[in-house]
Amino acid sequence: MPLYHAPTADFQFLLKDWLGLDAHYQKLGIGDFDSELASEIIAQGAKFALDVVAPLNREGDEEGCHLENGSVTTPKGFADAYQEYVANGWNAMLGSADYDGQDLPYTMAVPVHEMLNAANLSWRLTTMLTESAVLAVTKHASDDLKNKYLAKLISGEWTGTMNLTEPHAGTDLSLLNTKAEPQDDGSYKITGNKIFITAGDQDWSSNIVHLVLARLPDAPKGVKGISLFLVPKFLLDDNNEPGEANQVSVGSIEHKMGIKASPTCVMNFDEATGWLVGEENKGLACMFTMMNDARFQVGLQGLGAAEASYQGALTYARERVQSRAPQGVQNPDGKADPIVFQPDVARMLLTQKSQIEGARALSLFYAKFMDIEKLGTEEEKVHADKVLQFLTPICKAYMTDMGLETTSLGVQVFGGHGFIREWGMEQLMRDVRIAMLYEGTNGIQALDLIGRKLTRDGGDMLNATYQAFNELVEAMTDNDNKALAQGLLDDWRASSADCLGMDATTAASAACDYLAYTAYSLIGVLWFSMADTAAQSDNTVIATAKQKTRDFYIDRILPRRDAHKVAYSAGAESTLAIAASEFDYL
Repeated sequence: MPLYHAPTADFQFLLKDWLGLDAHYQKLGIGDFDSELASEIIAQGAKFALDVVAPLNREGDEEGCHLENGSVTTPKGFADAYQEYVANGWNAMLGSADYDGQDLPYTMAVPVHEMLNAANLSWRLTTMLTESAVLAVTKHASDDLKNKYLAKLISGEWTGTMNLTEPHAGTDLSLLNTKAEPQDDGSYKITGNKIFITAGDQDWSSNIVHLVLARLPDAPKGVKGISLFLVPKFLLDDNNEPGEANQVSVGSIEHKMGIKASPTCVMNFDEATGWLVGEENKGLACMFTMMNDARFQVGLQGLGAAEASYQGALTYARERVQSRAPQGVQNPDGKADPIVFQPDVARMLLTQKSQIEGARALSLFYAKFMDIEKLGTEEEKVHADKVLQFLTPICKAYMTDMGLETTSLGVQVFGGHGFIREWGMEQLMRDVRIAMLYEGTNGIQALDLIGRKLTRDGGDMLNATYQAFNELVEAMTDNDNKALAQGLLDDWRASSADCLGMDATTAASAACDYLAYTAYSLIGVLWFSMADTAAQSDNTVIATAKQKTRDFYIDRILPRRDAHKVAYSAGAESTLAIAASEFDYL
């Protein structure tokens, strides 16, 4: 199994030097936080990820989860690691101080989340969804529900889940059938079945708080008739402690391609007691608070798995000796050279490195705007929200597509050994594959970007995002590279503006290629900006490596955007010309 080490030097460079964390916190009025504290949190998070969570990854994949007598057991060591996580306060990082949370800025928490994903994606999933549940309860629940549930969700004493999908209703939530019957005491009886529920049951926490989408008896048809309900595994007694079991049960756990150590449950609600979160028939809007957070977090799963794969591939390439390098002997004392000197292996490693570091910059740039959306002035919050809405589907789709590509390259660097379980590279590829599917498939993310965030919005989110990236370009000091970055950014905005007039069918056909075009373009801008900052660094390794990696990205990765632009500009005609009967020749 690859030995994971957190990329702390890159985090510190990006946060302190590139994003200017100290000035960022001062501007937001949280000067008690600074880059020194961020470095300490990252260091401690790295230690927890390496020492506690990473060693469980291989064993968890081998053992999997078990359902017996209606209860789920996770692999050996997983629950103990969670108790240590909670005891050390990691679960409370982003929670409100009003409910005993730490109220840390997102720019401090996001690096820890990436490291946990890299160390053990299956283990991270339960804590990730609890954080998303905390956000939904904080923003939409009544004071009574907050007072009963929020502090223990924030601490991690209780965990949270998201219950959307039903067997017949995946992406199309208008089809869901789960029912909610109002009761005289203000509660509701929830009846229905949900599938693909991450951590629907586990042996980590004393209670599980399910957030469930359901329909009231007189609800309008379609998505306008969906409400959100809080349904605990155990009802609370007079002391606000878990008491009587609710009518919630696990039908089965899924047997999956990857993330085998994370229990993916079929959940049955049989007149289970629940309480309304938010307004009646406004549940989808409430759930999107949770889903949008989870979509970004899923993007971090792609990034984490990619980093773990890159580290394994790099170590192997430095140690594996095969043949002589075509550019000349690199290991004169040996019979052959390490494969890291083979141009094609270097190409694969740099394809990993350039996309991973670009995605990491994107994730921290996103986190900066999450800080602003939470703590800025009203005008700044509005601007930040537009940027975040535009970038969310890009973070989710690009970073998970990239995760699969780079973990596949990690297997390739190992050659035949990469296909063998004992090396751990194939597990990373299996685990990350789900990230392209859940929280809305990447095709749905692309439709969201071009349909809601671009064409339907009329360009407001596009312009806000352009402004955010343009500020990075304006801060550059190398005039030649600054001009290249400006040209890249301006071309992206102009090409995006050309899409505003697309009809729905053309936009749907163009969606995936437009998202990829946008992602490669914006990460190209980030690379110009990062390399410009790195050139001024006292760390000569970062200074030279960032500039060389930028050059590789611009030369070898950025041209992909041109192909995607040609593809999305082709229109829908060839995509839709073939009849359903013509897909095969039977």
